[in-house]
Amino acid sequence: MQEFLGGSKAFVWVWLGQVISLLGSAMTWFALMVWAYEQTGQATALALLGFFSFGPTLLLGPVAGALVDRWNRKLVLVLSDLSAGLATLAVLALYASGTLQVWHLYVIGFLAGAFQAFEYPAYAAAVTMMVPKEQYARASGMLELAWSASSVVAPVLAGMLLGRIGIAGIMTIDVITFVIAIGALLFVAIPEPTRSAAGSEGQGSLWKESLYGFRYVWERPSLLGFQLLLAVGNLADYAAFILFAPMILARSGSDELALGSVQSAIAVGGVAGGVLLSVWGGPKRRIHGVLIGWSLSGVGILLMGLGSAVPLWLLAGLIYGFLEPIVNGSVQAIWQVKVAPDVQGRVFSTQLLMSQATMPLAMLLAGPLADQIFEPAMMSGGSLAEAFGWLVGTAPGAGMALLIALCGGAVLLLPLLGYAIPAVRDIEELVPDYDGCMAETSA
Repeated sequence: MQEFLGGSKAFVWVWLGQVISLLGSAMTWFALMVWAYEQTGQATALALLGFFSFGPTLLLGPVAGALVDRWNRKLVLVLSDLSAGLATLAVLALYASGTLQVWHLYVIGFLAGAFQAFEYPAYAAAVTMMVPKEQYARASGMLELAWSASSVVAPVLAGMLLGRIGIAGIMTIDVITFVIAIGALLFVAIPEPTRSAAGSEGQGSLWKESLYGFRYVWERPSLLGFQLLLAVGNLADYAAFILFAPMILARSGSDELALGSVQSAIAVGGVAGGVLLSVWGGPKRRIHGVLIGWSLSGVGILLMGLGSAVPLWLLAGLIYGFLEPIVNGSVQAIWQVKVAPDVQGRVFSTQLLMSQATMPLAMLLAGPLADQIFEPAMMSGGSLAEAFGWLVGTAPGAGMALLIALCGGAVLLLPLLGYAIPAVRDIEELVPDYDGCMAETSA
């Protein structure tokens, strides 16, 4: 680990800037999430907030990935952080003037998501150039650690600061952290990739380059099967995650400290998992980290739905959070090893679109399913209350709890299906590393 830190100084500086920026962003997200729920009292508002922020990131991904491969990746990262900072400034101005409404968050989230469509492929591709190939999983662990570490402090800190400096003060801190992250990017060198055979094959018009990522995945059955499995699993996973906050608020009497504590537990688990992956480097066969880790995370989701008090929610959050970095880091390391650096913008954007295309659908379905179907059905005398009341109760939030538990069962079982599919199970043998010359054999 010490050798890695010493040999990847540029990555470490960028990583530190992101740790600080993510702390500010997580605080703002928590504060606005509580504000939106207080304004509407419905899970749908929170689900739509996530949908309008994340949807354009997926839709614009292929074009953004092609442009990332054409442009300087350091510049793309700076502009992505700058756009996120400007979006926060816009929300701050509306709030300070007393005119902020929930629909404003949808519009600004949509615009910020459009700019951030460039951030994921640029960042993932830049890491490939800053870190030795054998250390990709460790670097992925550190990136997951950055997300989790920011979330450990942010919910509790934001909960304490809301009563002192308010939402405006929290967003001001967020803007300052964006400046720090941009400064870290400006003072490091990020090498640009050299042209590879894959890069020459995918070169052409913007339209052709935008579609090249799909072609790349389609021609490799293992990658295609892997992505389809991730997409289906993410539908259940993210539908449950979207409902964590409103379910806890509903079942705890809008206790912001309870929500902050559970979110911090998820983040503490994430920190532990990120630290483990950063030091350990992940399993030798990374597919085990994906399939086994993801299945076990379903246990955490299941417990989150079945729990009715903070202690069990904390345990569920720790399990879920601990396994997320291991799963995500293993997925990312597989892709970084298999794809040539000069086409990673296009391929990583396609990978994100294919694996998470069902996530906006989950955002749109989770809220209405909870508010219109499961919550009424789990009220005393409701159509599901007699069958499942013994499991999750019939108090407010019981319908969301039941839906979360069902999603947890799906996440527990779906990844295990990957072991029954040779193209997925043997992906690391069937798809050659990007510096190899073998073509994938059919599975």
